[in-house]
Amino acid sequence: MGLFNKIKEGLKKTRNAVMGQIDTMLKSFTKIDEELFEELEELLVMGDVGVPTAQKICQELRTRVKKEGVTDPEQINVLLEEIISEMLSGDEGIDISTSPSIILVIGVNGVGKTTTIGKLAYRLSNEGKRVLLAAADTFRAAAIEQLDIWAERSGCEIIKQEEGSDPAAVIFDAISAAKARNADVIICDTAGRLHNKKHLMDELAKINRVIDRELPDAAKEKLLVLDATTGQNAVNQAEQFREATGITGIVLTKLDGTAKGGVVLAIKEGLGIPVKYIGVGEQIDDLQPFNSEEFAKALFAKSE
Repeated sequence: MGLFNKIKEGLKKTRNAVMGQIDTMLKSFTKIDEELFEELEELLVMGDVGVPTAQKICQELRTRVKKEGVTDPEQINVLLEEIISEMLSGDEGIDISTSPSIILVIGVNGVGKTTTIGKLAYRLSNEGKRVLLAAADTFRAAAIEQLDIWAERSGCEIIKQEEGSDPAAVIFDAISAAKARNADVIICDTAGRLHNKKHLMDELAKINRVIDRELPDAAKEKLLVLDATTGQNAVNQAEQFREATGITGIVLTKLDGTAKGGVVLAIKEGLGIPVKYIGVGEQIDDLQPFNSEEFAKALFAKSE
């Protein structure tokens, strides 16, 4: 299955639920009026786009309809795709321009953080990078074992210590190993305890100090993993993590299992944080770099 078809298939539930309802609604109107825009805004909000973003989309639509003299309600879909594609534009890949580069992966337990690390490691390995995994989520039972399994699957080396060890010490060991073994990328798992932000901040601050001291000139990414099935709750998590730690990008998982794919817009437009990868399936190669144009195209694609 090609890249676009993977994304298209992954967005099937969102497309059928949200875009399907919008399509039906537009067909019920014979003219473009304020009632149409109000109904559209409501459907966008229900599709987890978020209230401010839904309002912004509808305002832009009003402007374009007037400017272009559009009178057929069914033409709204074309304009909607254009606006959404523009809102999502400005794709940014991850920065792994130094050897080694370092990627901190953060997120609450249960969002697919360890799986994402495994899939990212597999992807980067296939691109010819020598990847080292750091098992720095040392407090959650079985986190180290899970990462061990993914290290094996992706053919990467792993640096780990005993459960309950100091996470910053694991990162220090991983950096030392990466230097000795000429690794290109270090991917670090971290604890996902958001319910106690102070501990999380302290722990990540300590990890960051070690990284800044040991790899002062390295390219660094802080990727937050969010579960798309949680909709607006994912946006709230992103806000909290941004306050607590600062993040450079989002990985949105489980898009194939939800009709809440509109949350991508809420994150990008509402928080201004780039979405770097999306998870569109269970397979090891189902983590895809985010492409705004393909995403918008897949969102509006006609179902076979």
